Amino acid sequence: MSDWLGPEEWQAVALSLKVAFWAVAASLPIGILAAYALARWSFFGKGFLNIIIHLPLVLPPVVTGYLLLLSFGMQGGLGQTLQKMGIVFAFHWTGAALAAAIMAFPLLVRAVRLSLEAVDPKLEQAAATLGASKARVFVTVTLPLILPGILAGVVLAFAKAMGEFGATITFVSNIPGQTRTLPSAVYAFLQVPGGESSAIRLVIVSVIIACGALILSEVLARRVAQRVGKS
Repeated sequence: MSDWLGPEEWQAVALSLKVAFWAVAASLPIGILAAYALARWSFFGKGFLNIIIHLPLVLPPVVTGYLLLLSFGMQGGLGQTLQKMGIVFAFHWTGAALAAAIMAFPLLVRAVRLSLEAVDPKLEQAAATLGASKARVFVTVTLPLILPGILAGVVLAFAKAMGEFGATITFVSNIPGQTRTLPSAVYAFLQVPGGESSAIRLVIVSVIIACGALILSEVLARRVAQRVGKS
């Protein structure tokens, strides 16, 4: 593929993979916790938390990117505080990862939550009656049962992070080598004469990655269904 793609195109693909990886890696622990809270706990504000988690799915991505710019930009309160600590998001690849993580977070949480809701609570209760702590019950009983759901959520979130465009370009712009991800590169190539061939190659790469993610997600979803059917 390195021979088929030019240096600038390959750079965009590599940056997209990097952004998507860190977006999913950073949001996975929080996503599992959020999914567990929604599936297992009863608390005041649960409905509001559910709305906040799924809000990026219904908000225009540009709006999400603008809110990130207001919050984490150089002039934003959080942005200025983090900058003093040496953490920069605006117009940096870390900002692209943050935007991708927020846009992909609802898909991750939903997949894990559905998997948790499919687990019979009696299995967890049985382990608890044998003296296992809540943490041990989760690690030895719940986690193995929901692992296919977690993997499915990771795959979907990774694919979403790879394809994120609106929030990313609004928050971190489209800087070659720094914030130009695969979707941003396609957009940039389409704006210049003679860039159609490069755009088409990147579109093909995007389609291959998306199809692979969907196939893998479907396989994992079937495994979850089979496991639930046997239980």
